[in-house]
Amino acid sequence: MIFGSKSTIGLDIGSSYIKAVQVKDVKDGYELAMFDMIPTAPELIVDGAVIDSLRLVDFLKELRSKAKFKTKDCVISMSGHSSVIIKRITLPEMSEDELEESIRFEAEQYVPFDIDDVNIDFQILGPKEEPGQMDVILVAVKKDIINEFVTVVKDAGMNPVIVDVDAFALENMYEVNYEIQPEANTVLVNIGASTITLNILKGGISAFTRDSAIGGNIITEAIQKEFNVTYEDAEKLKFGESVEGVSSDEAMSIVYSASEDIFTEISRSIEYFRSTAVQEEINEVILCGGCALIRNFDEMLAERINVNVSVVQPFRNVRIPSKMDSAYIEEMAPLAAVATGLALRRHGDR
Repeated sequence: MIFGSKSTIGLDIGSSYIKAVQVKDVKDGYELAMFDMIPTAPELIVDGAVIDSLRLVDFLKELRSKAKFKTKDCVISMSGHSSVIIKRITLPEMSEDELEESIRFEAEQYVPFDIDDVNIDFQILGPKEEPGQMDVILVAVKKDIINEFVTVVKDAGMNPVIVDVDAFALENMYEVNYEIQPEANTVLVNIGASTITLNILKGGISAFTRDSAIGGNIITEAIQKEFNVTYEDAEKLKFGESVEGVSSDEAMSIVYSASEDIFTEISRSIEYFRSTAVQEEINEVILCGGCALIRNFDEMLAERINVNVSVVQPFRNVRIPSKMDSAYIEEMAPLAAVATGLALRRHGDR
């Protein structure tokens, strides 16, 4: 990375919160320039697609004003099992320029949409053991989904300079903050309100990704139904607060039982990876997203999948200036994993 290159704002537009992170390049690494977030209204974004663009623009403007953004340039990302396709594929060895010319043809075999309806990108990972073959990550995202988000961000007065995907933003964040073990399999799992994004890294390089249309909202809905409370009160109960008529201890039994569907989904994805990668064991799961703030959620997940689970530290190698509220930042850090990965991108990145 070029020291002093112009930093951008990583903007993670989720269905429950919009998170913004800005990271400066400094001599000895990185420094946090800004971290802020605001809750949004339910149903503005469903399965990665914008449902109410006008209200979403208003929330983005509110966050811009609250956080006092110093630049309009931002990096955004997509997720969603029905709009984002990520495949690790094997192709005959060729140069990047040659692959650029043939990628549409290659992608048609793997993308279940009309090839004219998607934007395609790729990353050559390197040669395989078999001579003349190479591993490539292929990414395809529906153009209409990208256009929705780009339009919303521009209407809020910002300039999206890069569009990424959540799974790779997590990988970017991990690369900067964690020591990469060459043979280790590490699962990065981001549990948002309505989506689980999972990226399994082997030696720090993506080996398997999956987006699932399930998230922390199923816990909120279970609490609403059980105690007949508002969405806002159900959210408070989910994160360990008591509300009138319901104690946090009463709510936790519902939280634990409703979490089972999330655990099953994560377990299923890990088992699928194990079945396709012979004798591959998972060494660690790093938990990101709102569910990481639920009391004992990491321990419950670890028990369910029988793998060590730790809560993400997206600012582990990012210096937090003394003028910032470090206690608040550390408390909310699990929500900032994707936004931090986006904030580390720079103008001119592929």
